[in-house]
Amino acid sequence: MFRVSQFMHELVSPTPVGPRRDPPGPVVIWNLIRRCNLACKHCYSISTDKDFAGELSTAEVLEVMSDLKVFRVPVLILSGGEPLLRPDIFDIAARAKEMGFYTALSTNGTLIDEAAADHIALTGFDYVGISIDGMGATHDRFRARDGAFADSLGGIRRCVTRGVKVGLRFTMTMDNAAELPQVVDLMESEGVGKFYFSHLNYAGRGNKNRLDDATIQVTRHAMDFLFDIAWAHAAAGRQREFVTGNNDADGPYFLSWVKRHHPDKAGHIAAKLVQWGGNASGVNVANIDNLGEVHPDTMWWHHKLGNVRQRPFSAIWPDTSDPLMAGLKARPRPVEGRCAACAHLSICNGNTRVRAERVTGNPWAEDPGCYLSDGEIGLA
Repeated sequence: MFRVSQFMHELVSPTPVGPRRDPPGPVVIWNLIRRCNLACKHCYSISTDKDFAGELSTAEVLEVMSDLKVFRVPVLILSGGEPLLRPDIFDIAARAKEMGFYTALSTNGTLIDEAAADHIALTGFDYVGISIDGMGATHDRFRARDGAFADSLGGIRRCVTRGVKVGLRFTMTMDNAAELPQVVDLMESEGVGKFYFSHLNYAGRGNKNRLDDATIQVTRHAMDFLFDIAWAHAAAGRQREFVTGNNDADGPYFLSWVKRHHPDKAGHIAAKLVQWGGNASGVNVANIDNLGEVHPDTMWWHHKLGNVRQRPFSAIWPDTSDPLMAGLKARPRPVEGRCAACAHLSICNGNTRVRAERVTGNPWAEDPGCYLSDGEIGLA
C-alpha cells in the first residue's frame, strides 16, 4: 500500500528520515467466508452466492487470533467473500477489539442496513472499507447485480451517520477509468474521509479479465489526477486520506511528480520512499483464507504456505523453506528483466509478483503492470 497523503504531508511538513523498519508482525487480511451475494469481475477469491465447505469455525478463528496476538500481528482486516454473511462476524470482531487488534471490515456494503450499521458502530471497527467501482450502472456491471450501487451507497451513508470511519475502494480497469473523478467527488459529497485506489491484480477473476486492465497512459493519467487532488487537500490542511495499492510503481512515479512540481523536495521524498520500501507481500502483509490456508497476500490464493489447522501461523509465516517466501523476504528480491535493472528497486521492491507469475510463469520476471518508461527507471 502506498500512502499518498502521508507523502503529501512530507511536502508540507517534512519529518526526519529514518531507517526502513518492518513492523513486529504482518497485517493479516483474513477471508473468514467465501460466500458473497455479488460476483465481481476482479474478485481474487472467485466468491459466489453459495456455501463453501470446510470453513474455520468460530472456536478455530478465536484460537488462531490468540496465536496472531502472541506473534505481534497489529492489524486484522476481516474480509470475504462478504464477511457480513458470516453469522459470527460481530462476535469475532468484538473479540479482536478486546485483544487490542486494529480491526477493519472489508465489505461490499450492500448488506449494511440499519441494524447492521448499528452493530458495526457498537463493535467499534477502526475502519470499514466499502467498494465503489464506478457510478450507478457501471458499478452494477462490475459487481454483476442491478441495484448494487444504491445498496452500497446506502451502507456508506448509514456508517457515516454513525461516526464510523469509512473508506471508498475503487479498482480501476478500462471499464471504469473515466469515472474515477466522479467517484472521488462522491467521497467528498458523502463525507467519506478515505479513498483507496487499487490497480488491477491478476488473481481469480481479475486474472480471467486481465485484458480489461488499464493501459499505461490511462494509469499515468489516473495517478496524476490522484496526486494533484491529494496535494490540494494536503496544502489546504484538509484531513483526507488517499492511498493506492497493487502497483508499487506508484512510489517511483510519485517521485517523478515531485520532481516536476516540488523539485526542491525531491531528495527528501526519495529518501522517504526508500524508508517506505515498496511491496510488502510475504513480509508485512499476510493472508489467511476461509479454509485456514496461509498465503503471501490475498492475490496468491493459488500458492499455499500451510494451514493454521495443522500448524500455527506464527510457525508458517517466518518459514523460508518455501522458495517463493524466501524470495519475497529477500532484500533485494531476486527479480529479473527491467525490474532487476531498475534504479528504483529499493523503492518499489520489485512491485507485485503475482502479475509476473500469471503472465510468464516466473514470479521473478519483470512486472508487466509497471507503467514507468525505460527512461524513468534509468535504462537507456
